[in-house]
Amino acid sequence: MSAQAITVFVAYGSTKHNIKVTTQEDGKSPTVKDLSDCLTQLTGVPQASQKIIFKGKSLKDMEQTLSSYGISDGCKLMMIGKRNSPEEEAELKKLKDIEKSVEQMAKKLEKVDGELTGLKNGFLAKDLQADALGKLDHRVKVAAEQFMKILEQIDALSVPENFNDCRHKKKGLVKTVQDFLAQCDKMEACISDHLTKIQSKNLALAD
Repeated sequence: MSAQAITVFVAYGSTKHNIKVTTQEDGKSPTVKDLSDCLTQLTGVPQASQKIIFKGKSLKDMEQTLSSYGISDGCKLMMIGKRNSPEEEAELKKLKDIEKSVEQMAKKLEKVDGELTGLKNGFLAKDLQADALGKLDHRVKVAAEQFMKILEQIDALSVPENFNDCRHKKKGLVKTVQDFLAQCDKMEACISDHLTKIQSKNLALAD
């Protein structure tokens, strides 16, 4: 089944937006969140500040489908809400740039994880494994260092109390980076464990 779509008209201030709302999931009807995401892109009003109204009723449940509120093709809705201030947008942009570097490091870590899995599954000659593990260990350590630097970058950003969107994004980013650091620790432990096994096998063979 393909993604479903509904076209609606949303009035925001003096502007009327003709929006085709598609769902992210196959076979599912578009939800209030799908519409809200479209409105954020079009108007710059963050989801938390939006109030979407249909026939005098506010659409509060983000997970509900639009059709469950009786919304179909051609329906007219209204949205009220304030855009972020230029200052908050500037802070958000800094956080988005940091988010991109987190994604780039995550891809590198994923590659190391894939190579490590292949190595553990015996996809490399035994006499080459110790050297390969050493190189993987170095790459994990470099990734962990980068993630630590990113954490310091995030920490250095002082976000005012009233910048709710920024504070929310900052908190989420910190959690993501901490999760990746925990993953680095696990991978280092796994590499160390595998190296110990190889070394003990080599010693046993030497005897």
